[in-house]
Amino acid sequence: MSEEPREFRPSAHRDVPPHEVVPKEMVESILKKYNATFEQLPYILSTDPVVLELQAKPGDLIKITRNSRTAGTSVYYRLVVEG
Repeated sequence: MSEEPREFRPSAHRDVPPHEVVPKEMVESILKKYNATFEQLPYILSTDPVVLELQAKPGDLIKITRNSRTAGTSVYYRLVVEG
C-alpha cells in the first residue's frame, strides 16, 4: 500500500494572507503612490515558500493583503530578493 506524496501549498494555510505578484506595468505607479524606491521597500526572500509557490523571481514585487479585526484590510508590498 503506497501513498502518493502530498503537495504542500503554503497559500492554502488559514494564517497565510493572500500574496500576488504585481504586474510589471503597475510597479512604477505603486512606487510613485507611496513616494518610495526599490531600496526603501521591505523585502521577502526568493526562498520563501509562498514566493516559490507563486514562482516569483528576484526583482518582482509581491502584494500581501492582510485582514485584521482591528485594522480592517491592509495592503503591504515586498520586493523579492535573492535568498
